[in-house]
Amino acid sequence: MEAEKQEESNKPIIDDVLEFIQEYINPGLAMHGGYVEVSDYDQNSGIIRILMGGGCQGCASSTATLRLMITNSLMEEFPGLASVEDATNHSAGINPYY
Repeated sequence: MEAEKQEESNKPIIDDVLEFIQEYINPGLAMHGGYVEVSDYDQNSGIIRILMGGGCQGCASSTATLRLMITNSLMEEFPGLASVEDATNHSAGINPYY
């Protein structure tokens, strides 16, 4: 049991973030044909950059989704994160939800 705890504490935070996104964030976004993926994570600064795709790319509500759903969820779950930034080229969205 102690070995498992030690292994978890040595696990990079990004692995947990990726798992959290797949299990909790993307299912909600999938209802609108969207998804989020991590484009970059700077461990030193604690900044994570995400790409919004599908119905989220170019959606008029993407900024609100980023702030209210994605950022709040990630910052609450992972206090070590300093910020969540959007690295999406929203003008390239082909079929935005809104």
